[in-house]
Amino acid sequence: MSKSLQNIGAVATATVVSRVLGLGREMAQAAVFGTGALNSAFTAAFTLPNLFRRLLGEGALTAAFVPTMSEALAQQRRDGAFALVSKVASWLLVVTLLIVGVAMVLLTQAGPLARLAGVAADSDALPRLLLGAELALVLFPYMVFVCLAAAFSAACQVLGRFREPAWSPVWLNCCILAALGAGAWLAWGDTARMNLLCAGVLAGGFLQMAVPAAVLWREGWRPGFDLQVDDRVRQIVRLMGPTVISSAIYLINMAVSRLVGLSLNDNAAAVLNLATRVMELPIGVFTIAVATVVFPLIAGHAARQDWAQLAADYHRGLRLVLLINVPAAAGLVLLSEPITRLLFERGQFAATDTALMTPVLAVCALGLPFISHVSLALRAFYALKDTATPVRAAALSFVVNLGLSLLLMRWWGTVGLAAAGTLAVVAQSLYLQAKLAGRQPGLGLAPLWDDLGKILVAAAGMAALTWAGARGLAAAGLPGKAGDWLVVLGLIPLSAAAYGAAVWTLRVTGREEMLQLLRRGR
Repeated sequence: MSKSLQNIGAVATATVVSRVLGLGREMAQAAVFGTGALNSAFTAAFTLPNLFRRLLGEGALTAAFVPTMSEALAQQRRDGAFALVSKVASWLLVVTLLIVGVAMVLLTQAGPLARLAGVAADSDALPRLLLGAELALVLFPYMVFVCLAAAFSAACQVLGRFREPAWSPVWLNCCILAALGAGAWLAWGDTARMNLLCAGVLAGGFLQMAVPAAVLWREGWRPGFDLQVDDRVRQIVRLMGPTVISSAIYLINMAVSRLVGLSLNDNAAAVLNLATRVMELPIGVFTIAVATVVFPLIAGHAARQDWAQLAADYHRGLRLVLLINVPAAAGLVLLSEPITRLLFERGQFAATDTALMTPVLAVCALGLPFISHVSLALRAFYALKDTATPVRAAALSFVVNLGLSLLLMRWWGTVGLAAAGTLAVVAQSLYLQAKLAGRQPGLGLAPLWDDLGKILVAAAGMAALTWAGARGLAAAGLPGKAGDWLVVLGLIPLSAAAYGAAVWTLRVTGREEMLQLLRRGR
């Protein structure tokens, strides 16, 4: 596991840098645009190409491409593997360009389509929807870059190059921060600043593609346009089929959530996006890194039908992410207000926006452990070459999210949308785990119950300390944001240390591996 820990540490370090920069870009964006209609429209518009990226790129393609390229590498060595990379990249280029073309045609007809969908001409939502369509028209080419980036990054992982692809999202965040900084420094109007922000997205997308492509070039790959269809291409298409359906359901789910938020009020889409961005930091620290490295391991065990080792690595990965995300969820719930105020309350982001976002972040944070579980459980199904169950799980999540969104937003507004999303991921997590245990009894949670109980006890103790400390700092009446800074620089490290001590005292399995990862991340 030592080599795997090295890879997890490398990916985690790169991912946390990316997440911190991503959070920084959201802070800058909130300061420049607030949570008004323009920011919400950008959020909804950027969601569309991002979701198509997940449809064609990261999820479906990676799940199908990694095992297929691994076979090509084993049987035909690098020449065969690199030829497959060129074929996949060629087909991705053609398909994504066609999708971008169709999307642009549809977006130019957003007004008639909205009226056809029943949006009244005098509706308050219509201007927001049209603004979102205008921005999506500019942002959709981003999808071409990031879909190719997903293919190149997956190929790098097969070759054992985890570090460089993990750093590629950093370039997107850097470009967006540079665009926001230039717009603020030049004191342009909001429209010009938004155009500059869109340009930063496109530049960042290109760099996301170029970085892993450069790694492949150094490994010996030379790009070529090749649309020849062979058995391996057919295998990738067959494996992608159910996963594309699953991703399409997820795409529709997310798009509907954003559009419902955009139609609800000026703030909902932007507030939900900011809450998601804060949540992505603890997810990005370990969950993505662990899932990225564990997937090839369990896929190899499944190919050899070594079910005992597959279960051991699955449980080891799940234990690691729960060690982080259970206390992270508790901390975000309890400290959502000072964290929101410190991160975002400046410029156009006012105290009223903090009041709107605080409960949304708290409700979203409750889903952190379940999101982590879903990420690993999906990899386990892909390793078992079962792509049908994730489709059914995605469909369940969509039905729960949509139904509860329409119901709960009537009573709780934006908080209701957040609650619907959290309950949907809980339902998806429970469904996946039940099916996984039914497929392979060794993948049940029985080996984790003892450690999970200890993690919950340690997290409860940490939560009590955090709650008492936060109340004490609030009662002290410190001026400005001094109390918030003490929360971040003092209370959070103190609570984390107390949690670590409790984990060590309770002898939670995996604590040594966690310590090794923390040492590698320093």
